[in-house]
Amino acid sequence: MTTSPDHDAAPATAGSDAAPLTHGLQTRHLTMMGLGSAIGAGLFLGSGVGIATAGPAVLVSYAIAGVLVVLVMRMLAEMAAALPASGSFSVYAETALGRWAGFLLGWLYWFMLIMVLGVEITGVAAIVNGWWPGVPQWAAAAVVVAVFGAVNLIGVKHFGEAEFWFALIKVAAIVGFLVVGVLIVVGVVPVSGSVLGHWADHGGFAPAGWAGIAAGLLTVVFAFGGIEIVTIAAAEARDPATAVVRATRTILWRILAFYIGSVAIMVALIPWDDADALASPFVTVLEMAGFDGAARLMEVVVVIALLSAFNANIYGTSRMLFSLAGRSDAPRAAAHVSRRGVPAVAVWVSVAFGVVAVGLNWLLPETLLAILLNAVGAVLLVVWVLVAVSQLRLRPRLEAAARESGKDLPLRAWGYPWLTWAVLVALGGLVVLMLSDDAARAQLVATGGVVVVILGAYAVVQAVRRRRGVTVEVDVAP
Repeated sequence: MTTSPDHDAAPATAGSDAAPLTHGLQTRHLTMMGLGSAIGAGLFLGSGVGIATAGPAVLVSYAIAGVLVVLVMRMLAEMAAALPASGSFSVYAETALGRWAGFLLGWLYWFMLIMVLGVEITGVAAIVNGWWPGVPQWAAAAVVVAVFGAVNLIGVKHFGEAEFWFALIKVAAIVGFLVVGVLIVVGVVPVSGSVLGHWADHGGFAPAGWAGIAAGLLTVVFAFGGIEIVTIAAAEARDPATAVVRATRTILWRILAFYIGSVAIMVALIPWDDADALASPFVTVLEMAGFDGAARLMEVVVVIALLSAFNANIYGTSRMLFSLAGRSDAPRAAAHVSRRGVPAVAVWVSVAFGVVAVGLNWLLPETLLAILLNAVGAVLLVVWVLVAVSQLRLRPRLEAAARESGKDLPLRAWGYPWLTWAVLVALGGLVVLMLSDDAARAQLVATGGVVVVILGAYAVVQAVRRRRGVTVEVDVAP
């Protein structure tokens, strides 16, 4: 099997003596990274929205979305274990479908994470300003940018350690919440009113029927986004194939258990039509158990979740830009690697654009930034579709390459090719659902517009290269 040298160890800029990317991540880093990246502010703050939409039947919505994401991640992990690359799904799409697909996914994902960076910084700054009103939001944001920019610049091992401990705190918070919730449900911690008794009084398990479950699916399906960072980071693991196999075999089901377990506790204890209680359902449950400082505790957890996501997204954006530069789809300077084995230019670019996104969030909160954030709403859907299509195309080629080397694939997706086709059909059904919902349809249309712009940019770049007689050869085929 051959891979492009540009994927994981693009040469440093001309005239430098910089080294290629290092392999400083351990399996424990990838495992906790995968757990922590999917447990973010969306779960801590956004779970109440899904419950208010579908009632207790939102559990079905989470189960459907969770199974769908597990299958997509298994496909991605299969390719990552066999062909580890910093560009991950962008590289696999390019290998399977052509350079246009790699260009599209690389820049689309980079754009999404850059917009999210601004929201995460602003969220942290707002909470810190609430704790200490004398601290301006811009100052809090500047500290966050400086600290985590430095963490990403000093070496991937330090990034991995930071993510390990951030994720450990988030996982501990979820486990603690589950323990408290179960103690309430079984009666060890007494609360007023009957547990589960309010279901019959508020329309039963599915008060909005299948329509509510479908609407709930739209609110929760993208909550699982972030797990894909594991396959990007696999290229910098000491043993990429082993690390990604071990990490993905366990984290997918654990995340599913955390999400469904947490939401099950919420719907068991909180009436689905109690808007005030669902504004912060984690706080509500903890207050039931007598934790008077629950609100402040959850604020701390949310800040940690946002900081973790910001740290991981700087990493993700920088590695994707590095990979694009290595394939001549971004300015070559972004492929420069420092002596610490870090794509320093790509990190600085990501930090700079994150700061720009913060500025947009403060200056134009209801106009331009809202449009940009709307545009990233369905980006993961595009990523998932092309991951599935890429796996359909690459699986036979990866198997053939493995046979030639006398080995088997390190990891296999289940039920190939039928489950892959089933996932594509399910994703198509999700698109239909999105078209039937005003807010989701706007996200779909906006994301489609961004896709058209990126493909237009690709066409222009290719036309310029042809006019100049420039040929770019990138070996990405297994």
